[in-house]
Amino acid sequence: MSTTQSPQPDETTRPARPAGREDRTPLLRRAGVGLALTALVFAVTTAVDLDDGPLLRLALAVLCGATALVVPHLAELSRQAGRQTRETRDTRAALDDTAAAVRASLERQAAEPRGADTGRPAAGTPAAPAAPTGPVEAVAYRVDRVTADTVPEQSRRSLAEVLTTGPDILQTFARAELERVVRHMADLNNLTTECAGENHDWMLSLTQSTERSIFATSTSVDREFWNSEPASRYLQAQREAIERGVVVQRLFLLESAEMLDDKLLRLCEEQELLGIELRAAVLQELPPHLQRGTTSDFILYDEGVSFEIEQDLRDVNVKTRLIARPDHVGQRLRRFRELWEAGMNLRDLETRVDDEEDGAWMVDV
Repeated sequence: MSTTQSPQPDETTRPARPAGREDRTPLLRRAGVGLALTALVFAVTTAVDLDDGPLLRLALAVLCGATALVVPHLAELSRQAGRQTRETRDTRAALDDTAAAVRASLERQAAEPRGADTGRPAAGTPAAPAAPTGPVEAVAYRVDRVTADTVPEQSRRSLAEVLTTGPDILQTFARAELERVVRHMADLNNLTTECAGENHDWMLSLTQSTERSIFATSTSVDREFWNSEPASRYLQAQREAIERGVVVQRLFLLESAEMLDDKLLRLCEEQELLGIELRAAVLQELPPHLQRGTTSDFILYDEGVSFEIEQDLRDVNVKTRLIARPDHVGQRLRRFRELWEAGMNLRDLETRVDDEEDGAWMVDV
């Protein structure tokens, strides 16, 4: 939600000034006025022929000129400080209004009785909220729509209590979490959002929400991930998805044949037992047209959302993105299918690992 004021007509039509000259023109104008006033005062005092001498006349003229230069500058600084104070106050008020709208929505949802059989509001309950007319109303409207059907009544009541009766630090934390979620939801209106670091919660939620397919690549960057606690929850969520009829395919992308070892083989066998379809591909051995594409990790959920992790130069995961733009997801889907067709299945992988260990595998160069 943006609190930036809309540009006024004169701001939109005024030509842009070169950098460094925007603040110089008013200063030069005031300096000119000050010099003119200094000359005028000196001329007047000379004309009236004061007896105190030329030095006093000059000092009086300089004082008047300096006053004409400094007073408008101080007034401008005061106006700027006042404007910044108002903008800060408006921003805080907008955030407070957002939190209040979310809190009021949760309280309203917690207080409304629900129909016992249909899950619809019981007779006599307030009608559905009207369409949003502003950013704060839009937040409340979205919360109403989500909490009305997906959040259990007990959870909504607990949220309302936390936002109204809990300790101050807990209320502040709850508001910050709600505002963070709302910001991500606003970003998703543009079919993309991101956060710093790895976001395992997004990955788990998407897995639990998937209805048809999960297509994932796994590079050497996340080899250690599979021994972590989040990996256990992730694989369990994928197992449950497979039991719902979801097709899960994972492609291990290896930088070189040296990574074909028993550790990788055990990892693949473990995941295949969960019902995951697995393949592996050595990037250096792929056809040239496949080596030129992206090799970063991505996961496609229901062929509609791409979950991507960005690494820095040290191969540290620094950013997580969700991208639902059809053109982007389509490119990722084509890339996955091409690499999948070029990869080895588990049986071929077992043979290849044995040949690598025996030194029997040779690659033509």
